[in-house]
Amino acid sequence: MNQQFEAVQKFGKDSFEATVKALDVASTGTKAIVVETADYAKKSFDQNAATFEKLAGVKSLDQAIQIQSDYLKSSYEGFVAHATKSRELYTKLAQDSFAPFGFLRSAAEAAVAPTKSAARAK
Repeated sequence: MNQQFEAVQKFGKDSFEATVKALDVASTGTKAIVVETADYAKKSFDQNAATFEKLAGVKSLDQAIQIQSDYLKSSYEGFVAHATKSRELYTKLAQDSFAPFGFLRSAAEAAVAPTKSAARAK
């Protein structure tokens, strides 16, 4: 009985420590995502402003079409790069946040094993 109590107490302590670590990792990962998104928004805004300035000084339709085409191509490439980077950051955040809880699986398997053994003995 005492061993079971100690096992439950250790499990609770380990769970608490894992939760604190996971929250710390989640905080760090979230900050990285916010920084990346803010950088992308700033670059996008600057690119929009520069394109608008170029379009304001255009003298021919062909020149306007070329500026707009260049802008769209650049915007698409920037979006794809941002989406890729964001996906990597979110994946890393999820993996790192759940990593501290890896011990739960082994603890659950250890807890179930004696129960299965006792059930077979009956």
